[in-house]
Amino acid sequence: MESSGELVPFPMLNESNYRACTIPYRFPSDNPKKPTPNELSWINLFLNSIPSFRKRAECDDTVPDAPARAEKFAQRYWEILEDFKKDPESHGGPPDCILLCQLREQILRELGFRDIFKKVKDEENAKAISLFKDVVCLNDAIEDDTKRVQNLVRGIFAGNIFDLGSAQLAELFAKDGMSFQASCENLLPRPWVIDDLDNFILKWGRKLWKKAVIFVDNSGADIILGILPFARELLRHGIQVVLAANDLPSINDVTYPELVEIIRKLKDENGKLVGVDTSNLFIANSGNDLPVIDLTRISQELAYLASDADLVILEGMGRGIETNLYAEFKCDSLKIGMVKHQEVAQFLGGRLYDCVFKYNEFLG
Repeated sequence: MESSGELVPFPMLNESNYRACTIPYRFPSDNPKKPTPNELSWINLFLNSIPSFRKRAECDDTVPDAPARAEKFAQRYWEILEDFKKDPESHGGPPDCILLCQLREQILRELGFRDIFKKVKDEENAKAISLFKDVVCLNDAIEDDTKRVQNLVRGIFAGNIFDLGSAQLAELFAKDGMSFQASCENLLPRPWVIDDLDNFILKWGRKLWKKAVIFVDNSGADIILGILPFARELLRHGIQVVLAANDLPSINDVTYPELVEIIRKLKDENGKLVGVDTSNLFIANSGNDLPVIDLTRISQELAYLASDADLVILEGMGRGIETNLYAEFKCDSLKIGMVKHQEVAQFLGGRLYDCVFKYNEFLG
């Protein structure tokens, strides 16, 4: 479904006390004119991401004078971030992760950059599409329901590593690329920093949902080898699945048009996903244009599709951890993602590359 018109709140969100920011950058008692230690640490995190964004922008052959414009982007964004250090209330501050992401995207778009990660997304999607059937068949071969769900969840975490918004991972990716299989094998052992997997599997066994809405994250292995095998398993159990993807490009997140195309390529001539009927699979434009999400601002189309959902899944660090870890819903919810910033690891009391699997059952 295409997105158009005014953005509205997500219907299954409990809006009282909702704020799209998990980690408090400041408290009311903090001096409004002085940056807090938390603000400084996040500003520095965004400063450290500038070189990898500039490099991607320089190589964007859809933009005339890309190197000069990329340099302008780096300079402008650096100046704004440095301004926040002097006065947190400048540029619409005080800053939080939504504002810091918005400003970065705004500068890129003003300079003519629409999708600086397009080339790497296309390459990674093609690779992942070629592996999809093998990954699905490996999962299907696991007869024990509990073990199969565990394996599918490990696949989501392994896929979620493909995140070029993390400076360290962007560097690692540029150097070596990433192997989905190796990522699966190298996940940190359980218990993870937030680990409700056993509870989720118990519910899976005795109470299947009717409709799940999944807010998806990155292109490549994340969506194709992580989320889609999991979504296919839900479809196998007769559950309707709505995949909600970004309206506009942001970092290497999958967009709505890209996801429509990926699903088209993965379906066989009978419209099935490796033997599973897809008549209950819906793809929605979330109305979002950032790697994080404010659930009071989603498309009307998604709101319509989600109005009778009984399971909401927010996947990825930006949507599931940094902005909505403590969001409450009027139905069951699952926040799932890998911790790829040291600042998030410290806040949660976990390790870098730790896993978050936060399941909340709605008790009415």
